[in-house]
Amino acid sequence: MRKIEWTSCAVSDVKSLRDFIARDSSAYAERFVQRLIEIVENAASYPMMGRRMPEATDEDIRELLFQKYRVVYRVEASRILVLMVIHGSRDLNQLDNTPWEVL
Repeated sequence: MRKIEWTSCAVSDVKSLRDFIARDSSAYAERFVQRLIEIVENAASYPMMGRRMPEATDEDIRELLFQKYRVVYRVEASRILVLMVIHGSRDLNQLDNTPWEVL
C-alpha cells in the first residue's frame, strides 16, 4: 500500500472548492470534501485505478473522476502524489504550468 501525499496546489484546490460550495451549504461542502478524500484514499491500495491522463505522456500520471472534477495524481514507488483537483470542463492544455511537468 502506498502513502497518499497532497501537494500544496492540490490542498489549495480542495480548500477553494470547499469554500465555494460552503457559500450555499457548509454541510454539503464538508461531505463533498470527505467523499473526495475517500476516493483518493482508494488509490493507496489500487494506484492504477485511475485512468491515464490524455494530456500527459507519462503513464504514471493518472486521474480519478469525482462528480464534475478531475483529481490528478502521480503514481510513485512508495506514494501517490495528488497534484491537482480541477473542474472537468477546464482545458488543461491551456495551463501555463502543468503540475505533472513542474514537479
